Amino acid sequence: MRETQPNFFVGLDVGTSTVRCVIGALDATNEETSLSVIGHGSAPNTGMRKGLVAHVEEVSAAINHAITEAERISGIRVQSATVNVNGVHVHGADSQGVIAISAANREITNEDKMRAEEAATIIQIPSNREIIQVFPKNYRVDGHESIKDPRGMRGVRLEVDTHIVTASTPNLRGLDAVLERVNIRPSHHTVAGLAAAEVVLSRKQREAGTLVLDIGAGTTNLAIIEDGEVQYVAVIPMGGINITNDLAIGLKTDLEIAEMVKLKHAALAGHAKKGNVSVQHESRNHIFNAEDVSMIVEARVEEIFDYVEKELKKVHKSRKLPGGIVIVGGTAKIPGIDHLAKEKLGLASRIGKIHPLGGIADDIKDPAFITAIGLMELDMLFQDQETHGYSSSGGSDNWIGFLGNFWQKVKN
Repeated sequence: MRETQPNFFVGLDVGTSTVRCVIGALDATNEETSLSVIGHGSAPNTGMRKGLVAHVEEVSAAINHAITEAERISGIRVQSATVNVNGVHVHGADSQGVIAISAANREITNEDKMRAEEAATIIQIPSNREIIQVFPKNYRVDGHESIKDPRGMRGVRLEVDTHIVTASTPNLRGLDAVLERVNIRPSHHTVAGLAAAEVVLSRKQREAGTLVLDIGAGTTNLAIIEDGEVQYVAVIPMGGINITNDLAIGLKTDLEIAEMVKLKHAALAGHAKKGNVSVQHESRNHIFNAEDVSMIVEARVEEIFDYVEKELKKVHKSRKLPGGIVIVGGTAKIPGIDHLAKEKLGLASRIGKIHPLGGIADDIKDPAFITAIGLMELDMLFQDQETHGYSSSGGSDNWIGFLGNFWQKVKN
């Protein structure tokens, strides 16, 4: 059994093709407190299908390997972690909560705020689904709108607009069962896109409106952050594996070779090589036309962006996000993908980069590690919320509202 040590924070990204674990700690020097990465690990995962557990033993082995590697580097033992929930079973929907202020002086307290949020969770959902997160967007007091924090105000009626994220109960229990096999307790669940947003967005981008795209192996996670709040969450069942499959078909080659071609030579228009490209596999040199590779990759990436555009249109945000698009995940490493996103979605686009961290963070600057780092930072934030009595009602996790104050404290 692993042992937990206080003041350490763990993010566990259980991805379709790879499991990644990041361990962090607060480092206080010269009266300043900073967050440092003290351990990380990764392992190939062959037991997932589009974000869902398909083979328990294989996923368990991958998680155990990634955590063991992170433990070896950090020198600590891990018992719990904040874990991402993935797959098309993850849905986001808007909801409203309304309560009457019961205090004699009609002053709104933190308890009133939490009661309103809890009231928003009283919605009809199928018995095989459950709420994993609730994100308040704004409040109204006696009809006065666009209130970010109603505490201390006076009124009779308090309303809250929220975005509620739900997930399939069987899929959640399946993930928890895998974690239980390796003696890891999921301290919190969250969505990959939200974890990535924690790492790559500035305060200005959060306020203006930004789309975070986490393009993984089997899925693409979307998270729209605007006015400092979570506005929309969605998951598209398409990612890097689809590019590999297309290359295997288009180039008439084995999947292993197609994956090597993708990792070494995938590039989009304007960034593709000229002539031929080659990869070595089992002592043989396999040669392909670079333009063919680029054409196949671009067709699939365009399709992913077409689905992203449909999601943006659902919430009337198509070409209406001043903060643009931030792309993370393993597929973000394809040269030119940000330029294609700009062309297809009509928004400024860039590859996500993590904000400065101490320790051995330089070892994991890969965009594929961004979600795991975000999960680690959220693990820290969740612990701080619970320490100061901020945990949300109904077992849900409400983190967006605490980011500014928390990071101000951490960074002095």
